[in-house]
Amino acid sequence: MESSVHTILLVIFLFPVLANGITRQYNFNVVMKQTSRLCSSKPIVTVNGRYPGPTLYAREGDNVLVNVVNQVKYNVTIHWHGVRQLRTGWADGPAYITQCPIQPGQSYLYNFTITGQRGTLWYHAHILWLRVTVHGAIVIKPKPNVPYPFSQPYKEVVVILGEWWKADTEAVINQAMKTGQAPNVSDAHTINGHPGPLSSCNSSQNDGFKLQVKSGKTYLLRIVNAALNEDLFFKIAGHSLTVVEVDAIYTKPFSTDTLIITPGQTTNILLTTNKSPGQYLITASPFMDTMIIAIDNKTATATVHYEGSLSTTSATTTTTKIPPRNATPIATSFSNSLRSLNSKDFPCKVPRTIDHSLLFTIGLGVNPCANCVNGSRVVAAINNISFVMPSSASLLQAHFFNLSGVFTADFPGNPPVAFNYTGAGPSNLKTMSGTRLYRLEYNSTVQLVLQDTGIIATESHPIHLHGFNFFVVGKGVGNYDPKASPSAFNLVDPIERNTVGVPSGGWAALRFRADNPGVWFLHCHFEVHTTWGLKMAFVVDNGNGVNESILPPPSDLPKC
Repeated sequence: MESSVHTILLVIFLFPVLANGITRQYNFNVVMKQTSRLCSSKPIVTVNGRYPGPTLYAREGDNVLVNVVNQVKYNVTIHWHGVRQLRTGWADGPAYITQCPIQPGQSYLYNFTITGQRGTLWYHAHILWLRVTVHGAIVIKPKPNVPYPFSQPYKEVVVILGEWWKADTEAVINQAMKTGQAPNVSDAHTINGHPGPLSSCNSSQNDGFKLQVKSGKTYLLRIVNAALNEDLFFKIAGHSLTVVEVDAIYTKPFSTDTLIITPGQTTNILLTTNKSPGQYLITASPFMDTMIIAIDNKTATATVHYEGSLSTTSATTTTTKIPPRNATPIATSFSNSLRSLNSKDFPCKVPRTIDHSLLFTIGLGVNPCANCVNGSRVVAAINNISFVMPSSASLLQAHFFNLSGVFTADFPGNPPVAFNYTGAGPSNLKTMSGTRLYRLEYNSTVQLVLQDTGIIATESHPIHLHGFNFFVVGKGVGNYDPKASPSAFNLVDPIERNTVGVPSGGWAALRFRADNPGVWFLHCHFEVHTTWGLKMAFVVDNGNGVNESILPPPSDLPKC
């Protein structure tokens, strides 16, 4: 304990807070916890024995110290999803990208400052499939005496959506990798860790998250999609939901009865309790508009309970119509409604000139595998490259210390072979493999078009970029047209995000400024696709002087 305190004090001394906030300290003990769901029990990996994990609270400008102690048999890392990590890539968390993992019995102190961000983000394990249960919300309040750009809510509530497997998820993915086939889908979706009273298990009739509310109040719900492999619709029976923020970016408020949230995304909504006292069903159900892709088609449920209404299982609950799993118009309408606030206090600084214009195809492939069931295995790739993770050192270490043999900086900025991307695809479904990065000069501007492909099947992809926010300046169905498509770009108030849902059989155009030196992961937030190789990384060079350069690594950085 004494050495841990000394380490914290040393880190504070070495990395002084550059903002006007305070230092907040957290201890995350990664431990096993026997947990029961769906009439069965199994040990799961947790933070501090909680599922979902504890909420991390901070204000914009605060320095955050999180001491993570690994007390399980697996290697562990924690990613602070959406936190910019300006010059502090060592604290970003993806295993073998910015750090070697924390080995069993070891610890690591994550040290970062919340700069220019406020809203809801989240944290999760970033190794193996451990994030299925190792996750929690990050609530970032504005600086003291700075109000929200909407009415102050009566109360704030964190709502985390997820998935649950009866089996050990590590066994599930290991079996899939051995056979070369897709892994088994989850057995249930969850709302704050519970499938809800409508699950098939009899013992769950009294189960489920219950949101207790008072009539005539406005509640801010901070919603996180922590599911491994599925986009989710979210509804509250009989109530309109006002969207005010996504991915810690304020939006122009708009009302809807259905949200679509991809894995990795967060959405803040205002819920006004203006209905008759009673109970109202909350639902989280899957969205997948490619019917040949297997999904967990079960709906997680919870309830809103008005104060003074009956709270027994026999009480009447107002229900809602669940969207069809392939309700593309609902999902598209929601994403098209998102606009950045673009106010004087929260301007929308979209790059107008572009230094790097990139086109990345994203999708599946098939590679030979002698030991697999069909003599082949399903893989995933960006620009036909299935990314190979390093093992001797992290990519950030290799970049910072100029280590040779860990990666090459020759990732292609365009597909090696052009084809009808959303059509049948090429006859050769094989992908290349490599640890290849794309290099960006400090402060250069990037336009990145993410193009889904029809190889095996078109499919939506939630793509997450570490280290940056980006502006979603355009989306479309079919193949991106470099001449015609930009004419419809929104360069005035496009939504700013850290994770974007690329439409099935379509494309999304992103713009960002490379003002954060380091190595930054880009990957699909469907965990199965990341496992199969749908990932790459940008290496952003230092700029001029200390303030535009990566900080040196901390002394307790884990070793491979």
